[in-house]
Amino acid sequence: AARPARATPASLVRFGTILCLASELLLFGGLFAAYFGLRSLATSWPPDGFEPEWPLALGGTALLMLSSVCLARGLEHGSRGRLDLLRRWTLLTMLLGLGFLAMEVWDWTHVPFEISSHPYGTMYFTLTGIHGLHVLAGLVVLSLLVARSSQGAYDAGNLDGAHAMAYYWQFCDATWVLI
Repeated sequence: AARPARATPASLVRFGTILCLASELLLFGGLFAAYFGLRSLATSWPPDGFEPEWPLALGGTALLMLSSVCLARGLEHGSRGRLDLLRRWTLLTMLLGLGFLAMEVWDWTHVPFEISSHPYGTMYFTLTGIHGLHVLAGLVVLSLLVARSSQGAYDAGNLDGAHAMAYYWQFCDATWVLI
C-alpha cells in the first residue's frame, strides 16, 4: 500500500502571525461589540446634524484595497525571484497606506465633534484611531520587508516572513472595510 503524503508543516512565522491576528480579531471584536451596544442605546446615530464624509471614506477604502492588490502583486513577483519588483510593489503599497493615513488625519481634524462629545464620537475616534495605529504599525512592518529584501533575506526563495507581513497588512485592510 502506498504511504499517505505528509502535509507540509506550517511555517512558525506564519503560524505566529496568525495567532497574533487572532488576538487582534478579539480586540476589534470587542470594539465592534461596544459600538453596537452604544448604538442600540442612542436615540440618534450618528448625531443629528452630522453627515459622514462618504466620498472621503470610500476614497480611503479604495486606497487600502489597492494597496492589498499591490502587495499581492509584489509577493507574486518575489516568489518568482524578482525581489526588485517585490520591493517596488511594497513601496507602492506603503505610499498608498500613507495616503490613507493622511486621509484619516484630515478627517479627524475636520469632524465637528470630539471624542468626548457623545458616544458616537467616542466610538468614531476609538475605532478609527486604533485602526490608524495598526496601519502605522503595518507601514513599519512593510518597511522591514523592504529592508530585509534589500539585505538578501529572501534571496533563497523563502518568503514566509514576507507573507506573514502581508497577512498583517491585509488584516488591517479587511478591518477597515468593517469599520
